[in-house]
Formats: sequence, structure tokens, C-alpha cells
Amino acid sequence: MNERIGFLGLGSIGAPMARRLLQWPGALTVCDIRATAVEPFAASGAGVACSPAELAAQATIISVAVVDDEQVRRVLTGPDGLLQAAVPGTVVAVHSTIGDRTATELSAICDRQGVEFMDAPVSGGAPGATRGTLAVMVGGSIAAFERSRAPFGCFADLIVHAGPVGAGTRMKLARNLVHFVSFTAATEAQRLAEAAGLDITTLGTVVRHSDSVTGGPGAIMLRDSTAPIAADDFWLSILRHVRDLGEKDLGLALELGERLGTPLPLAELALGRLGPGLGVGTGETASERDSR
Repeated sequence: MNERIGFLGLGSIGAPMARRLLQWPGALTVCDIRATAVEPFAASGAGVACSPAELAAQATIISVAVVDDEQVRRVLTGPDGLLQAAVPGTVVAVHSTIGDRTATELSAICDRQGVEFMDAPVSGGAPGATRGTLAVMVGGSIAAFERSRAPFGCFADLIVHAGPVGAGTRMKLARNLVHFVSFTAATEAQRLAEAAGLDITTLGTVVRHSDSVTGGPGAIMLRDSTAPIAADDFWLSILRHVRDLGEKDLGLALELGERLGTPLPLAELALGRLGPGLGVGTGETASERDSR
């Protein structure tokens, strides 16, 4: 609890994360190029650093929440960057979503100075940061992870060690694959509903309600392998049932889309890939079921 925390980058997610750290019993120092961003923190008792190097001189664990790979490189290795003043043993945790190769590259640079680098991207957005309910996916050493768990707990209620440096970013990219492919599927569903004369805002209400009950796409992510499921596996009957329901409903949606002249390319892909993706293979086609 005596770690001195630095927070660099007070944007839409960084600012609420840093606000949660105002409750940290050790010191908090913040840094941002915008004076208006740091003023509320100064008024609440946090220290203010005028540069990344000045921040590193005052902190033992530093969170970085900037926009992209280029900004992370600049605040870390630039002429007034964190590594100009960070002492051996300092932990630098990058919460930005960057490339996994950027993370391993920067970790090697930090290692030469005895600084521990972690890629620690977050999921949950500004609402999660405000409520302290972010998920943090950490790539780095176990020692750095354990040192960071308590301060990260101010803004997150799920903190996982994904593996070595780079693993946190890879997990975040896989997580966001679910997110944005689901968004694309939602736009396809909206087009189908609109073509059918439905109120798509009401459809959105139904989707959000049912996802809050069922858990959405994450509800099927419970196995420890993506291999085909063995005949004696507990999950076989459950995921075959999921597949059968999914293939039936996808088939009906595709038939409706064809009648309405609305292409559904993601639904076509899903019909062929759902069962194999679940590890249970494809089910019977409608014609095969009718012929029995």
C-alpha cells in the first residue's frame, strides 16, 4: 500500500481510472499535456508532473493510458520520457490497446534499464472505469503483476494475468474480436428487421435485455480447448443443443432475408461455422430432417 502511483493520460477512460486512484493510500501523481485535465486532480490532492520524466521520478508504479503505439513509444522513450528518470524496479503498465509486438519491443528496452514493463489493456470503457468495474488483462512478470493488483483494484474488479509481456494485448484483441464481430452482426440484424418493417430500437431493447440474462456471446466460452468434443464429454449434448437451435434459427433468418431481398453474409458464414466452431460439427440440414 506504500507504492507511489503515477498516472499518465487523462482522457475519456484514463481520467475516471485515475479518479478512482485518488482513494489509494499511497501517493498519486498525474500527468497530461492539457492543464485543464490535471486541474481537478490537483484540487483533490494529487500531485502533478509536468512531463513523463518528472512523473517517473515520483512514482514506483506508472499507468499509461494514451491513444496508440506511437504515443506510448513517445511517453516511454522520448527525450522527456519515462525512461529518462525511472529507476530500476519501477513498473510501467500500459493500459492502451497497442500491438503485441510493440509491447515486447518496449519491454526489451525497459529491461535494459531494470524497469518492468507490462501490457495491461482494459475492457469496460469509460462506464466501467467510472464504476471501478473494468477488466484488466496483464502481460508481464508475476512479480510485477502482484505488485500492481492492489492499485489496479481501485478501478477494476477483474484483474487477470494473461501470461508474459504481449499476452495481455493478445487477450484484449481476442476479446474485442467478439465485441466488434458482434457489433457487425447487430447491424446485419437491424437491416433484416428494418426490411421486415420492424422497429429496430425495440429490437435493440430486446437484445440488450436478453443478453443481460443469458450473458451474450461469452456464455459459450467455458471450455478450456477449441478441439472437437469427445463422445463422453459433458459439453457434447449441451453444445449440440446450442448448435441445433442456432442452425434452425439462422436458416429461418436466411430464408426471411432471401424473401425480403436482404443479404445476410454473416448469417451465411455462421450457419456453416457454428457447429464446427463449437466443436460438435454441423447438424442435419432441413432436407435431411424432413427425409427422416
